[in-house]
Amino acid sequence: MAFSSLNTIIDFLEPVSSSIAFNNDEGFTPKQLGKHIDVFENNFPDVESADLIIIGCGEARGAGVAKHDNDGVNRIRTHFYNLYHWHADVKIADIGNIKPGASLEDTYSALQQVISEISALEKKVVILGGSHDLMMAQYNVFKAQQKIIEATCVDAILDMNTESLLFADHFLMHLFTEEPNYLKHYNHIGFQSYFVHPGTLEIIDKLRFDCYRVGVVKEHMETMEPVIRNASIFAFDVTAIQHSHAPANRITPNGFNGEEACMLMQYAGMSGLANSIGIYGYNPAQDISDLTAKQISHMLWYLLDGIQKGKHEAPLNQREDYNEFRLMFADFETLFLQSKKTQRWWMQLPDKSFVACSANDYATALSNEIPERWLRAAERS
Repeated sequence: MAFSSLNTIIDFLEPVSSSIAFNNDEGFTPKQLGKHIDVFENNFPDVESADLIIIGCGEARGAGVAKHDNDGVNRIRTHFYNLYHWHADVKIADIGNIKPGASLEDTYSALQQVISEISALEKKVVILGGSHDLMMAQYNVFKAQQKIIEATCVDAILDMNTESLLFADHFLMHLFTEEPNYLKHYNHIGFQSYFVHPGTLEIIDKLRFDCYRVGVVKEHMETMEPVIRNASIFAFDVTAIQHSHAPANRITPNGFNGEEACMLMQYAGMSGLANSIGIYGYNPAQDISDLTAKQISHMLWYLLDGIQKGKHEAPLNQREDYNEFRLMFADFETLFLQSKKTQRWWMQLPDKSFVACSANDYATALSNEIPERWLRAAERS
């Protein structure tokens, strides 16, 4: 990274507090993550060598919380650093916390700048938030580049309540409707119907976006892997996790259990495209015995697991590493690719580009039916 860019990043960041005892030379056993993470305490980490870069941002003014507090972010760090290091091939750098801006927009801009500089190195970034509207900073990175992308969000609620004065309650409406718009497609995973106005789903359907009810997803978790794999932005709100597994979630007792949340995060790690990841909505004041912070730390561990698995995937142009299946269905001819290394699937669209898909999509095409995923992707291409 250029020296000027490094200085720009440091201007927006605070080092990880020494009071958290993140001293890599003591306090952790050789097999704990804290011994292997390059942390911004006194010196800035070597981000160019890292596979995953952690950024803290406790900003929550979008949700009506005036005080900027990184306590939640640091609690997650505490538990994550104490987990055991199983992924020797994955290098991690923690570059500290975003300094609070004078306004909410200032914090968005600072976070956007830091993500942008790191993303230029083609590194995977995870933001530990803060309220869910910080996802706008993730999107603004691509907007500034005029790059059309796909986004996937896990949340019990669709944040499109325009009657609320809180931006965190309706930021998705802004994301969907602002012009010019660079959001090619949006996927929402795990919504709970009783929290969603029927008119909201009508808007989503008119936009040709995809929403997946939590009950349907829980029955077929594996079908979410290609949904997440196709997205450049992935965001996870802790309200999607059952209260019993994440006590800081005071919105609903229902949702994904802890293992399912970890599975979704593992999918994000495996994706070569999902390099901008956010975990939002953690309020430490509502937590019990730090169980939610521990849950998020386990999700981060599975993110590492996914990154290590994804390292074994070959590029699509290395066809010797893929099984090829050319099919005709409903007067369309297309090519399906199956990775010999990970068994994951891709399918070719009419414009010759490839999108992630599942074995079920291949089985549908094999029966001479058009896979819905193929049809909706073809409409957008």
